[in-house]
Amino acid sequence: MTSNAQVGSVSEARRPAPAPVSVLVVEDDATIRRAVQLALERYGYRVDVAADGLSGLEAFRAGAHDLLILDVMLPELDGIGLCHRIREESPVPVLMMSARGDALDVVAGLEAGADDYVIKPVDTAVMVARIRALLRRATFRPETEGGAAGKSGRTDHILVFGDLSVDTLGMEVRRGGATVSLTPTELRLLLEFAAAPGSVLDRRRLLREVWDYGWEGDTRVVDLCVLRLRKKIGSGRIETVRGFGYKLVRG
Repeated sequence: MTSNAQVGSVSEARRPAPAPVSVLVVEDDATIRRAVQLALERYGYRVDVAADGLSGLEAFRAGAHDLLILDVMLPELDGIGLCHRIREESPVPVLMMSARGDALDVVAGLEAGADDYVIKPVDTAVMVARIRALLRRATFRPETEGGAAGKSGRTDHILVFGDLSVDTLGMEVRRGGATVSLTPTELRLLLEFAAAPGSVLDRRRLLREVWDYGWEGDTRVVDLCVLRLRKKIGSGRIETVRGFGYKLVRG
């Protein structure tokens, strides 16, 4: 007789393994490109590479990647321009790499739509931590009371703020009835505000809850993501409280 435990073991053995996370690395320096590729492959990621911006754009369009890592300084089409082009087509998570850590590079990358950045020479542990945080954001689902609200006919999972509605089950945002396209980071940021409308959320809290930083991160990522979010949901919807942070306007 076959025990339940044995049946369960057979079932688990037959279950297909989940597909590895696919990452596209666009970096013109062959040494760095190879080092990043090998490091990520050791962590179980499937890695594609490209050596310039135009090749990176082609590789992005040719394959379904879960996350992109873009160097700022690229030939043919730089990382900032590449990020702009990608954002016109996809909300895929984007991590920028900057050689100098120059403020202008960082700001330009984040303004172009990047979700986060790392400084070269890259610390592999830091990069993998950022990748994992970005992927968690991309698959984030908030806990909603009465999780099957949609099935029961309840609408408490739809939060309304003036002409803005946030469906926390369908993970959909509408403004004036039209769908608003947000990146995973922008959506996660909006959900954080929507969970506490009218309350001031400081940058450190947002870094911790949205970017998953357990340490003192760069608050510029918060400011620039808020700026991008405002452009999409209305400039007056998120109010700056000087010296403290930001809050979502209720009405």
